[in-house]
Parts: sequence; C-alpha cells; structure tokens
Amino acid sequence: LYTFISFTCELGVFDLLLQSQKPMSAVEVAQKLGTSEDGIERLLDVLVAIEIVDVEVVQGTAFYSSTDVANLYLAKTSPKSLHDLIIYNSQTIYPLWNNLVDAVREGKNQNEKTFGLPSEEIFSAIYRSEEEMLKFMGLMNSTWVIDGHDIVTAFDLSSFKTVIDLGGCSGALARELAKEYPSSTVTVLDLPAVVQTAQRHFAQQDDTICFQEGDFFEGEIPPADLYILARIIHDWKEDKNLKLLKKIHTACHPGGGVLIAEALLFENRRGPTMVQMFSLNMLVQTEGKEHPPSHYTRLLTDAGFRDVQVCRTGKSYDAILALK
Repeated sequence: LYTFISFTCELGVFDLLLQSQKPMSAVEVAQKLGTSEDGIERLLDVLVAIEIVDVEVVQGTAFYSSTDVANLYLAKTSPKSLHDLIIYNSQTIYPLWNNLVDAVREGKNQNEKTFGLPSEEIFSAIYRSEEEMLKFMGLMNSTWVIDGHDIVTAFDLSSFKTVIDLGGCSGALARELAKEYPSSTVTVLDLPAVVQTAQRHFAQQDDTICFQEGDFFEGEIPPADLYILARIIHDWKEDKNLKLLKKIHTACHPGGGVLIAEALLFENRRGPTMVQMFSLNMLVQTEGKEHPPSHYTRLLTDAGFRDVQVCRTGKSYDAILALK
C-alpha cells in the first residue's frame, strides 16, 4: 500500500486533484499528467477503495476529487505534507532493501551494492547529488513538521537561552523549538552544502532561526546552553557517538544539556515494531542502529552528563534530556 501511494505521489495525482476547482474525470487527469486513460482510471479506483480519493458517477462517467487526508498529508504543497518522505522511501530506501539479505549476511550497509559508493561514507551516499540531498532534506523536513512539536515540548526547555541543533538539516525542528520558546536563540549547525541548500529551498520569511556552517564531528562546536541531536546518534557506531557527546559536554555551558530525539526500543526487545524496522533500515543504510533508553543513559553518563530523563512521546520519535 505504501509503495502504491508513493507511485501516486510521483505521478502528481494528489497535487492535481487539490489544485482542481472541480472533480475531474480519468480522461482529464490523464491529459494533465500525460498518462494513459486506462491506467490512471484503475489507479484512481484503488485510491477510492482505500478512501484517499472520492468519486461521484454522473451519467456513467466517474469524477474524482481529493479527500482532506490526501490534501493535508499527500499533496506536496501542504505545510504538513509527507510527500518528500514518501518519495525518499520509494526512490532511496526501497532499492537498499532489495539487498537486505546481503546486509544481514555481511552485517554492513548496502550503499556500495546499491549506489556504487563506499559503505563507510554513509553521507556521501545520502548526499550523492544535489537532487538526492534535496530528497533527504525533504524527508527530514516532513518528519519534524509532523513530530517536531512533540519533541520540543517533551521537557520544559525554557531555561536554555542559546540552543544549537547539530545536524539540523532544513531547520524544521529548530523552527518548532523557536516557536515554542521565542526568548531562546536557536541555531542550526550543519555542513556547508546542507546549510546553503536549506537557505535556498527551506527558508521561511518569518524565520527566527540562524544557520551556521560547520562539521560537528571534525570541527569546533560553539558554546551553548542546549544542544540538539535529532536522529544523529542512530547513524553511527558507539565509539564515534561517545566521542561526539564528550565533545558536546566540553562545549556546553554549566547547567546546560543535550536533547536527543530518537525512536526508542523497549528494554525487553518486544518492540515497538516500527522502531525495530527502523533499526533494520539503519543496517542497510548506515553504521548505526536503534537502541532502548538504557543505552542512551549509559552513553550520556559515560560522556559526563547527569540527570538523564526519558520521555516516550507516543509518536514516531522519543526524547531524552541530559544535563551538564
């Protein structure tokens, strides 16, 4: 079903139906999208069956219109659109999963077999072209537009006046934090190419966040009250993560802290199923994996942090806060 919806997104069906001022026949949709009439009619009928598209038959002709769900989550122009996330999964994640058997046998990602790029250079694969970078940034943007508010409100962060989102990509999570805590200064620190792309494609007129070019693994980390690591730790092996957290601890102001956003496994290894699937995806794409809260507590404590708190949001991603 997910694959089917991704194909529909690629064709532009949901955007066309949203923009149309009236219900459209299959003939009209086919003409606008450059598809066959028969093929698009069959596709539209499946969308009707799964209640993503509405239909009304008038004198033997079916006229199709979009639903509120499709307009909100599947049309590319919606502020809460999952379009980019769906396209990224279809065009990047699914090809990697074609090599899942090899990933399980070898215990390493499949970037070399899938994209012809070294397995140890995971972001060279993710950012292998400007088009691919935009897809990934669109994925991250969609993620935090939907789930970001739950992360930034999991704890009261009002006491942290300077915040740096390390690897903050498009700035979507930073914007959620800036909206919730307007007295805080929020900066996204990411690689130069990512920052430049974010400013070209994701900047908003009323932005209150700042962008700073840098490499938090290899370069300096500016001092701040709070650092955000959102979907960063799960990409890497433990020794690299521990080194990064120690570096953050050194840069952090006294009384400051680090906020980690990740999908948390249960301690008893019985789920959540979606997080276990995320972890399998980390195998085919990165060097890391998903973990239960105890792993992060130990990692943060080893890095020098204290008072580790965990909040399960009930959504896709959970939050962990630790103080210096």
